[in-house]
Amino acid sequence: MAKLLEGKVAIVTGAGRGLGRGEALLLAKEGAKVVVNDLGGGFDGAGAAAGPADEVVAEIKSFGGEAVANYESVTDFKAAKKIIECAIEKFGKLNILVNNAGILRDRMFFNMEEEEWDSVLSVHLKGTFNCSRHACAYWREEHKAERVHEGKIINTTSDAGLLGNVGQTNYGAAKAGIAALTNILAREMGRYGISCNVIVPVARTRLTTDATPSMKAFMEKTPPPGEFDMLDPENMAPLVVYLASDNAKDINGQVFRLVGNKVWLLGGWHTIDMQGKEEKARWTPEELDKVIKEMVRKAPPQEDMTAPFREAGLF
Repeated sequence: MAKLLEGKVAIVTGAGRGLGRGEALLLAKEGAKVVVNDLGGGFDGAGAAAGPADEVVAEIKSFGGEAVANYESVTDFKAAKKIIECAIEKFGKLNILVNNAGILRDRMFFNMEEEEWDSVLSVHLKGTFNCSRHACAYWREEHKAERVHEGKIINTTSDAGLLGNVGQTNYGAAKAGIAALTNILAREMGRYGISCNVIVPVARTRLTTDATPSMKAFMEKTPPPGEFDMLDPENMAPLVVYLASDNAKDINGQVFRLVGNKVWLLGGWHTIDMQGKEEKARWTPEELDKVIKEMVRKAPPQEDMTAPFREAGLF
């Protein structure tokens, strides 16, 4: 049976563990040659080690796949260019970029230090920009040279950014920014045959156990042997493979959440209600008081962070 990604070249950032590892492995099993990028730091971004990326490369090679390790930091603009160049130099081209690298520095907003804000936005939002920027420049030049790769960018956001979560203003702001970046980039790059979509993982990783004590007890629960694990991080990999494949060539600018055996299509900011004045005149604060309170009263309740767990049958 033909493999979905035969002949494709992919980069996965933060691919040494968790979600990225599962994505890199399945991309390779489906025929892609993979650049396994991972700085090898802790969940908070501290430290560096070659081991995590090397181990995933070894796994891929063990089943006959092709992969190379890369240890550059996505936070550095020039280093991110080297990640893109690694794929082109090793495998001759680039077709797929999966922006997965991430860290957490959770803190209540009134206690948050500037460095905790900067470091999280640097990895998530700037890291996604850095890698995508260099990949898009490459694909645009290739398109101008009539070498069309139908490139795919798959970004990673979070319910913390789309729905909000206490203690994660830095992480949530970065993830909301990634969703907006994805929407705009999809429009900009569509003319070059490049699609950009975003996934919303809900899974058991270091960021939902070690870095998030409030979720640790729940997220570490595993089903009895032989039963499907709804929170296995590898559950996300098929969605990434699909979005990276030619089958998804018409899917662009979309947001997908996946928990276990359930997948959601999510929408961004949209109109809930609109009220106008009968006469063409400026609103007064008193008029707005009445109208706005009524619109808010009638609006549906906002989804909360526990919604995907309930809807997937985990609560």
